[in-house]
Amino acid sequence: MQFTPSTDSTTATGPADWFTGAVFMEGIRDPDESSAIGCAHVRFTPGARTAWHRHPKGQTLYVTDGIGLVARRGGAVQEIRPGDVVVIEPGEEHWHGARPDRFMAHVAMQEADASGQVVTWLDHVTDEEYGAR
Repeated sequence: MQFTPSTDSTTATGPADWFTGAVFMEGIRDPDESSAIGCAHVRFTPGARTAWHRHPKGQTLYVTDGIGLVARRGGAVQEIRPGDVVVIEPGEEHWHGARPDRFMAHVAMQEADASGQVVTWLDHVTDEEYGAR
């Protein structure tokens, strides 16, 4: 068993290459020799969102707070709320973030591939894509 006290966790600001708006991340676990699972608690300020991205082994989001949005490339923007679970298929290009008028937080879980990669970041979501509801 491994135990990490909450006092050892730090909050990081989401990089501008990956996000539009203010986003804050707290790592829960990184892939290592015992597990390929990576997990983080991610908080989005109103209007903040990820860039388009994909995960080689997919991603699962569990919404913990607020109201957010999620979309896959070529699909409709869908609203997400606390308790919702979103399963993104391997290689599926997608984005997620907060509504323009609400905060949103989720736990993001993804698995590393054989080379240790968990995500490929793509272009930023345009205002038109974000607002297409």
